Amino acid sequence: MLNALTLILCTQLVGEVAARSLGLPVPGPILGMVALTIGFATVPKLREAVRPVAQGILGHLSLLFVPAGVGVIGNLQALQGMGLALTLAILVSTVLAIAVGAVTFALVARLTGARDD
Repeated sequence: MLNALTLILCTQLVGEVAARSLGLPVPGPILGMVALTIGFATVPKLREAVRPVAQGILGHLSLLFVPAGVGVIGNLQALQGMGLALTLAILVSTVLAIAVGAVTFALVARLTGARDD
C-alpha cells in the first residue's frame, strides 16, 4: 500500500516538476496523471498494485472538499457582494459540463459502434 501511494505521489511530483520547468500551461498533477495512465497501459501489474489505494482515496474523496468549504466560510464577507455572479457561474458551468459530457458520450458511442438494444 505504501509503495502504491508513493508511486501516485511521485508521478504527481514528476508532473509538477515538468510543468514548472518547461513552463507548460497544463497543471502538474494532470501531467502526472497522464504519466500514471501510460504506466497503467504499459505495465498491467502496476494497475493492480495501485487499485486498492486508489479505491480507498476515492472512497474518502469528500474529505478533500473540507478545506474548500472552510475557505468559503472564512471569506464570506469578501464573497457577499458576489452572490448573484457566483450563483450564475456555478449554474452555467454545471449545465455546460453536463452538456459536454453528454455530447462526448454520444460521440464515443457513435465511434465505437455502440447500439441501444
